[in-house]
This record gives sequence, structure tokens and C-alpha cells, in this order.
Amino acid sequence: MHHELRRTERGIAETEARELLERGEYGILSTCGLAGQPYGIPLSYCVMNNAIYFHCAVEGHKLENIAADSRVSFCVVGKTEVLPDQFATRYESVIISGSAAEVFDGEKLQALEGLLAKYSAGFHAEGLQYIAAQGGRTRVFRIGIEAICGKARR
Repeated sequence: MHHELRRTERGIAETEARELLERGEYGILSTCGLAGQPYGIPLSYCVMNNAIYFHCAVEGHKLENIAADSRVSFCVVGKTEVLPDQFATRYESVIISGSAAEVFDGEKLQALEGLLAKYSAGFHAEGLQYIAAQGGRTRVFRIGIEAICGKARR
């Protein structure tokens, strides 16, 4: 699985793309259903072990799609700035491709703690209590990073 860049001069190094992935606030997960209907949804996520982790409710449209086809795309957009006088935009983005799979037990807990560290760093103890209380009502998925492609206009 390889992404071809039309404007190769916009490509950024993989290390830079991974850095953007690490610091992104949210990403768009794109899945495809049984009927071939694409579906994109914004998600909170964290990056660990060369994978993206996200949590979700126990059922939903994206989960039906992942069950039908585990191949997904995940896109993060970093800083943007419209340049009206140049008819252009400064931007940075990264797209990854991979397969989504549910994780359980220790890996699930590690991912939930990773999300806690990213989004609620100042509330670690409270977050662990929340995970203990709500963890059973949450599913966690891992997207293994099979391909990564970053672009930027700065």
C-alpha cells in the first residue's frame, strides 16, 4: 500500500509526518461498508507501538464497516493558514493506511491510558478511575501503520 504524491515537492520526510501524527489533536478515520459506501468520522487517538489507537462505543457504523473490511485510512491535518492574495493555503497533513483490529486486556488498558495521557494529562488519577468504571462500555481498536505519507506547504 503506497500513496503517490501528485506534487512531489510538497512531500515531507517520514520522521516529520510521524511527528505531525503524534501531535495532531484529532484525525479522520475513513472506512468502507459492505456496499462500498465510504464513511469518514473524526476521532480522538493516540500513537503507540507504530500504531494508532482509538476508543469508541460498543456498536456503531464505523464498527460495522471495520467488520466488513478492516482496511482503513486515517488523516490528520496540522496547522493551516489561508493565503488569500496567493490563492493558496499553508498546510501540513499526514495520511496513513492500515488495518483496524480490536484490542483487549493489557493492550486495551495501555491504549486507554495513552489517550488519557494525551487528552487529560492533568487528571491521571481521576482518569484511571473513569477507565475502571467505563472501560467495559468501551471498545478499543488499533490501526497498524502500513503506509504513511505526509504533505506540507509552508
